Amino acid sequence: MPILFSSSAARLLAAAVLAALLAACAHPITMITETAPPRSQARLLPKKVAYVMTDAQRDQQVTTAGGSGDRVSYYPYRDLEKSIRDALRAVYRDVVVLRTAGDAKANEAAGVSLVFTPQIRTDSSSSSWITWPPTSFTAEVSCVVSDAAGAELTRVRAVGNGTAEFGEFNGDYGLAARRAATRLTSQLSSEIRRNEKLR
Repeated sequence: MPILFSSSAARLLAAAVLAALLAACAHPITMITETAPPRSQARLLPKKVAYVMTDAQRDQQVTTAGGSGDRVSYYPYRDLEKSIRDALRAVYRDVVVLRTAGDAKANEAAGVSLVFTPQIRTDSSSSSWITWPPTSFTAEVSCVVSDAAGAELTRVRAVGNGTAEFGEFNGDYGLAARRAATRLTSQLSSEIRRNEKLR
């Protein structure tokens, strides 16, 4: 025998389903920042370096926590590629991108002396029970650095933390993430300069 619902019960059920669907949604944000470390031609190291990033990494979508039980989604490699490139350009004269780190002949032909292979981790959270944008964001990049032949020389790591309050968003819902990316870029360039094996 079919189960019959009253109109009010049906409305309540529809509202519950809609609320569940909305809770399951991940709001898109971006981490891309326009801010870059200063690039002084006089201080640049006269090397051509490369970083490795594949299309598969650029297409990798990540979902982390937002506020009010919601989540946010973004593309960490695609969004932070500019940050990684800017950090390298603040230290080295020439920076290029590669699809793989292990092609020694291609690296030698291109004149690349160092190859940075980044791994990115991110996390977010929010102190708000009302709005969904994250108020706290962390971005971390760890790079294996190899020579043109593929032999590992060293590793560098940088972490950027960003926070934003509700009154600051003004429609810029990825503000905490972009602040994290800005700090990550600055710290990464500093860590590279500090490492004697990368000079």
